[in-house]
Amino acid sequence: MRLLRYAGPDGPRWGRLEGEQIVPLTAAPWAGGRAGPGRLPLGGARLLAPVEPSKVLCVGLNYQEHRADEQGPDTLIAGIVARNLQDAPPKKDPILFLKAPSSIVAPGEPILLPAGIGRVDFEAELTIVLGARLYRPRTRQEAAAAIFGYTTANDVSARELQERDVQWMRAKSYDSFCPVGPWVETDFDPADRRIQGLLNGEVRQDTSTRWLIADPVQLVFFAAQAMTLLPGDIFLTGTPSGLGPLQPGDVFTARVEGLGDLTNPVRALGA
Repeated sequence: MRLLRYAGPDGPRWGRLEGEQIVPLTAAPWAGGRAGPGRLPLGGARLLAPVEPSKVLCVGLNYQEHRADEQGPDTLIAGIVARNLQDAPPKKDPILFLKAPSSIVAPGEPILLPAGIGRVDFEAELTIVLGARLYRPRTRQEAAAAIFGYTTANDVSARELQERDVQWMRAKSYDSFCPVGPWVETDFDPADRRIQGLLNGEVRQDTSTRWLIADPVQLVFFAAQAMTLLPGDIFLTGTPSGLGPLQPGDVFTARVEGLGDLTNPVRALGA
C-alpha cells in the first residue's frame, strides 16, 4: 500500500494510492482511517508531506563509507566525522539526534536558505515510518512489528553550524530542512535498495542500503529503549558519502529504489 497526504478542498487529506488514482481515507491507517467515497487522479493532486510526526529521529554516520569521510578531501565533513568517532571508533551505539517536525516540507516545496548561516548540505536518506506505539521492546520482532512502512527524506544540514554547536538540532531544524515524500510504502524490503542523491540531475550520492551499519529494525529497537515512539513518527536512517552544498537555484532529488523521487528546488529565504 502507498499512503499519501494531499491538499483537499477542505484542507489536508489522507489517501491511499491505487494505480494512478487516490482513494480518500478518513484518517491515517494507524488512526483507524477507512476508505471514503470518490477517487482523485494522482496527476490532479497537490501532494503534501506524507507524515505528521510527533518526532523526527535521525542517526548520524550510519554508512561505513560516510565514516570513511574522516579521511576525505572535504575538510569540514572530515572534521565533523572525526570528532564523532574519536571516543571509540567506530562507535558501537547509533549516534541519534532529532530534527524539529516544523522543518518538514512536501515534495516540490522549496528548501529555503537563510542568509548568514554558511554552507547548507543535502543528505538523501531512507526513512522509517512508525505505525504503532513502542516503548522498550524486548525483541527485534516486536520492534519490526511497529514499523508501518518507508519513505524518503532529505536531511538538509547547516554544516558550519553543525560543526560549531555541540548538539546538531539547530543546524538540522531550520524550516524547510526536512523534505519528506512522495508517499509511504508499506510493501517494502529495505535490505538492499539503491539510494541516490542527485543535484541538478547529476548523481552525487549512490550506494545501497545494504551498507547501513545499523539496520532499520535495530534503530527502532535502540531508540525505543529510551523514548516512546508514536504512530506517525519518522526515523531517518542516515546518509551515504557524496553529500555537498546547496545553492539558490539548485534542484535536489533524493531517490530510494522502490519509493519514488523526492525533488525540491532550493531558494534563498525571502527571495
